[in-house]
Amino acid sequence: MAETKPTAVVKTSTSVQPRKGGNLIAWIAPFACILAGYILWRFVLGADSNFTSPDKAGGFWPGHQGPKSALAGVYEGGIIVPLLIGCLLTVLTFVVERLLTVSRASGRGSIAEFIRKVQFNLANRDVDKAIAECDRQKGAVGNVMKAGLRKYKEMMTDQELATDQKVLNIQKEVEEATALELPMLEKNLVFLSTIASVATLLGLLGTVMGMIRSFAALGDSGGGEAASKLSQGISEALYNTALGIGTSALAIIFYNIFTTKIDAITYGIDESGFTLTQSFAANYK
Repeated sequence: MAETKPTAVVKTSTSVQPRKGGNLIAWIAPFACILAGYILWRFVLGADSNFTSPDKAGGFWPGHQGPKSALAGVYEGGIIVPLLIGCLLTVLTFVVERLLTVSRASGRGSIAEFIRKVQFNLANRDVDKAIAECDRQKGAVGNVMKAGLRKYKEMMTDQELATDQKVLNIQKEVEEATALELPMLEKNLVFLSTIASVATLLGLLGTVMGMIRSFAALGDSGGGEAASKLSQGISEALYNTALGIGTSALAIIFYNIFTTKIDAITYGIDESGFTLTQSFAANYK
């Protein structure tokens, strides 16, 4: 009876460590921005000095009349206005946060040039220089490539596994590193995509509420005064539409900018993984 040889087991140890860190900004920012929106609406736009007939009683929603400027007229758009201002501030907050994150993830130089340098060093079988390039590049692609290169270096001295098993180990290391990098890139983009839809709807809601108030006031008066109140009410209502559409447009523009940049980084990560596996398969048959 022929003796069967034991098959080498593929090693599953990994140098990739999960990142520790929460997403506190995602919980705090929307509420803080809505609160800031109300403060701006109530105490800046709605300051007594901005109106010819201010409501001295004050309160949560003073009934000021006679705005002296267009900004003061925004106040008369109603209680939906602070929500829209809060949405705008939320968009700006996450735009700044994503700009910083995506800039760090992009690394210090051209991703294509970085991959070419790593390919050159691997072709010369100089893994240490390739790792040094990763330390200079940094960013998501550099981190993934560095994790793969460490496993690459480990597999070079391994005498137990076959070449195809070593390649699978390198590929698995790259996939694990990628799984840790990509969520950091896509995090909080959901706020931009959500606000892009919600802001327009809030603007339309504020417009409808303003029109209801305008026609209600029209029914209580007549003549030239009625026409004046109607035109004033329509003007106030349209401030909500303008704020909603403007906020939505800003969110859509930056959402598309960030997704394009993330796609470029993701492509670089995929190319780096392909580079490592193909280089090892070619150099260490």
